[in-house]
Amino acid sequence: MHLHSKSPKQVTAMWSKIRSLLEMIRFSHSVFALPFAMLAAVMGWTAKSDDGVAVQFSWRQAVGLIVCIVAARSAAMAFNRIVDRDIDRQNPRTSGRHLPTGKITLSTAVMFTVIASLAFFGGTLLFLPNRLPLYLAGPVLLFLLAYSFTKRFTWLAHFWLGMALMLAPIAAWIAVRGAVVQTNALDLLPAVILGLAVMFWVAGFDVIYACQDFQFDREHRLHSIPLRFGVPRGLKVAALGHVATIVCLVALPLVAKSFGPQLDFGWLYWSAITAIAGLLIYEHSLVRADDLSRVNIAFFNVNAIISIGLFVVGSLDLLFM
Repeated sequence: MHLHSKSPKQVTAMWSKIRSLLEMIRFSHSVFALPFAMLAAVMGWTAKSDDGVAVQFSWRQAVGLIVCIVAARSAAMAFNRIVDRDIDRQNPRTSGRHLPTGKITLSTAVMFTVIASLAFFGGTLLFLPNRLPLYLAGPVLLFLLAYSFTKRFTWLAHFWLGMALMLAPIAAWIAVRGAVVQTNALDLLPAVILGLAVMFWVAGFDVIYACQDFQFDREHRLHSIPLRFGVPRGLKVAALGHVATIVCLVALPLVAKSFGPQLDFGWLYWSAITAIAGLLIYEHSLVRADDLSRVNIAFFNVNAIISIGLFVVGSLDLLFM
């Protein structure tokens, strides 16, 4: 049945379910991984190898990156909601989520996860004849899905999440420069450094976010850095992670110039790093061990500005300056 043949009530119900699915997976949080993947792609298209030749831009690759990143994240987030549904039901902070309340059924969530996973694999076909994305899709997806179990056995779960998002810029670089990477492993170095910046950044703000569940995690024998070391020390670990983020972003153009493909970052990029450092300081000023009421502001608003801002400014610097 086509959309125009459905009754207004059916159309409204369909869009309501789609909206609920997007809310369940926090679709807006795609702004954390996608801009870094696209920045890595811009880096990959503009970086010059030893012979001075840059990889040619491709709209098909750009579309493939968007499809793969959004689909992989959607699958992983839906799977996380499925795995954590009983925990979410017991946690006052998360008891209103879609699966615990029945707003989304388990079968619908499972079907959505399968469809998103298939879309991820399908997206890798847009990179052919580069077969590396297709070959690596399975291991990457398994790593993303496995994160959902980590807080049950290790307080390093935050860094697993960080590594999951770290894969976004690395995968984007491989998708764009697969042939070059296969002949020269050092070509991957800029993407790895950007990925490390993402890993420390994500792990840092995830530690901050986990501080809210300190009491619940202790009662239900879950694992986190705030629970393992206490909330005050947990916030210090998060701060150290964000210091490491700035170090990696500073190192990126310097290391690439010495050991990897040439990247012509200029003053715009360095201005962005200065701004990011200021935003991270502001983020940490919003939360204290005895006052976590502004965690959500720190978690989404500030970090969305960081990811989107670095992509925009970094891309402008590489393409036009």
